[in-house]
Amino acid sequence: MTPHSRPVPSAPVDHMVPTAIVSGGSRGLGLAVVERLLERGDRVATFSRVGSTALDRLVARHPGRLHAERCDAGDAVAVRGFVDRVAAEWGRVDHCIANAAVASAGVVAMVSDDEIDAMLTVNLRGAIVLVREAVRQMLVQPPGDGGSIVVVSSVVAARGSRGLAVYAATKAGLEGFARSLARELGPRGIRVNAVAPGFMETDLSSSLADDDRARIVRRTPLGRLGDPADAVAAIEFLTSPRAAFITAQTLTVDGGGAS
Repeated sequence: MTPHSRPVPSAPVDHMVPTAIVSGGSRGLGLAVVERLLERGDRVATFSRVGSTALDRLVARHPGRLHAERCDAGDAVAVRGFVDRVAAEWGRVDHCIANAAVASAGVVAMVSDDEIDAMLTVNLRGAIVLVREAVRQMLVQPPGDGGSIVVVSSVVAARGSRGLAVYAATKAGLEGFARSLARELGPRGIRVNAVAPGFMETDLSSSLADDDRARIVRRTPLGRLGDPADAVAAIEFLTSPRAAFITAQTLTVDGGGAS
């Protein structure tokens, strides 16, 4: 086990209860996704490089239904171990939401090798590894209603944004991965989609200068930044039976700003 890993808390296993894995679930969008999936009745396992008090409180409120570990999304061995522990204890993986990401802003001429490596390792390679491990479990477990995978992209993957060229490249790569994987897994009833949020009211956007924030709001038809709940609703939908005939799609959640 990794230094921060531990067995998934034992509880009677009900194989009718869906199990969801969410990366980067300690804060922001990831934490909001964890909360929503718990509300609808899923068991949820999440990991993040650094935990949070909010996540600790959530774990305490949902014993046996929420498992959290500290795990680096860029560490393939640690991610594999995490998925193996969840599958061994809860018996199945039904949904996988690859949300963990890092971003370094700056014109590409000034981006360091370390910053490039970090974004590629966490945002793209880490997401692919997580999805691969979840898929391996989905393919061997007893049949259910079909699994679902959602990768969290960004509007900058399609639109571009000054100072976010490398970050945009990692997210565009994720969307291409999702579309191709949907074709691989469709015959097995596993759906794969991407959600591309616009600028959200999160810790990341709180660092925006007032002028930049005002400019984003002006060019957004709905006249505001997004709330994590807006993207959560899209993710919850895509991992539900209501989206049973939706795969290989990117759902943009940006208030119309990309139109």
